[in-house]
Amino acid sequence: MYSNRSAGRSNVMSIGLIRWRVGALVAVIACVLPASAQSQEVTRRAVDIYSDGTRLAGDIWFPAGLGESEKAPTILLAHGWGGLKSHLNGSYAPAFAAAGYIVLAFDYRGWGESDSRLVIVGDQPEPDENGHARVDVQVIREVVDPLDQLEDIRSALNFLEGEPQVDMERLGIWGSSFGGGLVVMTAIHDPRVKVVVSQVGAMNGRLSAEVRAGGLEAVHKREIQRARGEAPPVPQGEDVVEGLDGTPYFSQFARYAPVDEVDGLNVPTLLIDAGNENLFDITQHSGLVYERIKDRIPSRYHIEPGIEHYGIYGERFPQSVELALEWYDQYLKPVR
Repeated sequence: MYSNRSAGRSNVMSIGLIRWRVGALVAVIACVLPASAQSQEVTRRAVDIYSDGTRLAGDIWFPAGLGESEKAPTILLAHGWGGLKSHLNGSYAPAFAAAGYIVLAFDYRGWGESDSRLVIVGDQPEPDENGHARVDVQVIREVVDPLDQLEDIRSALNFLEGEPQVDMERLGIWGSSFGGGLVVMTAIHDPRVKVVVSQVGAMNGRLSAEVRAGGLEAVHKREIQRARGEAPPVPQGEDVVEGLDGTPYFSQFARYAPVDEVDGLNVPTLLIDAGNENLFDITQHSGLVYERIKDRIPSRYHIEPGIEHYGIYGERFPQSVELALEWYDQYLKPVR
């Protein structure tokens, strides 16, 4: 039987290919920021967001000249697999803020500067009269769990709703890569989201679980083992995707397929893909989403030619910003 005591070892993963690539691209992005983003005196404030009791680290950006009593259209940023707010703070956040938007970037639980999920090691002691107890815990870091991350995004929206300068009637959401699917799913279920931009988005976690985890039957067997205490309660390093940091929680992936729920998507949606996408088949992700929404809601599908997945952050970063801002300006800038 699995014991938490035997799993108390550190699970700090080595820097993987994705973090190296993104870190290198941040330097490139800093050199190609639009002139408006370099000249405007946008401001930034560090914030704490609480999601299921876990503190998430965030940064909220404000456009230049925004008065204390003024409201502005707002964009929530949701990064992809292994992405951190530090990457967004060096790229999309200042570019969008310079264009007149309030922008929020944050780290998912267990990633970057955010606190971790904690799992009790051993027996839980009796709490004192205040409900407090001292326990030994295992710190859970760098798990890619779409359901947890959807809750973190919802908590970030809750945080924005409490910001006095945020115009909740002009709230957009932006996501990239794994985050591209997360923002589509969020918009399906949360009416506060008025506009979506999703770039190089992965839209089917269940398909990923089938391909990468040996099939859904194998995934379910692990669920049974976890329920019986025969496997770690939260995966830490049991699955590795080549080139990507973190542990995919395939049991949760199996419950996550935005592409199958897009009948509930009812807001203007821009989908951007890489013409030479090398991580997945775009016809089964954003391409399929577009086919299901194109005749029903305001939507656009743009394929950026000649680039692979990570090219959207590098040589085509200016184009990705321009496309997103055109969409947001069309649907969020007019005062309703």
